[in-house]
Amino acid sequence: MAAHGPYDLQIKLLMIGDSAVGKTSLLLRYANDTFSSTFITTIGIDFKIKTINLDGKRVKLQIWDTAGQEQFRTITRSYFRGAQGIVLVYDITDRGTFNSVRSWMAQINEHADGQVNKILVGNKCDNSSARKVSADEGRKLADEYGVRFIETSAKQNVNVTEAFRAIAQQVTSRIPSRAAGGVKLQSAAKPGGKKGCC
Repeated sequence: MAAHGPYDLQIKLLMIGDSAVGKTSLLLRYANDTFSSTFITTIGIDFKIKTINLDGKRVKLQIWDTAGQEQFRTITRSYFRGAQGIVLVYDITDRGTFNSVRSWMAQINEHADGQVNKILVGNKCDNSSARKVSADEGRKLADEYGVRFIETSAKQNVNVTEAFRAIAQQVTSRIPSRAAGGVKLQSAAKPGGKKGCC
């Protein structure tokens, strides 16, 4: 659906996780329905806009894609503020990225709003022959933190829409249909900023 036009609710989602787990690929698949096998490192911060229908409302998602490299972590931290939902991504073929989930959760607890909704995403589930982290392990860790878990493949477009809709649903269910928690209701989209910066 196009990103412009009137909307009832605007929410900010933040994608975090180690470098090369596929955050950008997930976002591009969801926002543009595109996929590239060429790996391009996100430098700093990028974002995309997507407006969806959810429970009879038009919800404008502002999805921020962050760099996973250590030198950009301070930039990432500043974007925790104001996020209503966080998509924490790891790569099922790289156990190190799964082990980093606890560190990312600690950063969320330190820098994000206490009420922020979270979803844990195990990406690259299409590459089962290289799997290093089982779905059960991902589910168990998500249960430990009390968050939703889903495995995705940006390459084959598996559960990508479901993951973003799930976190958007959680946020819209938590936030009442009025200005609250920094979320502003709009009668129409503001001019400018209608498309992702890249």
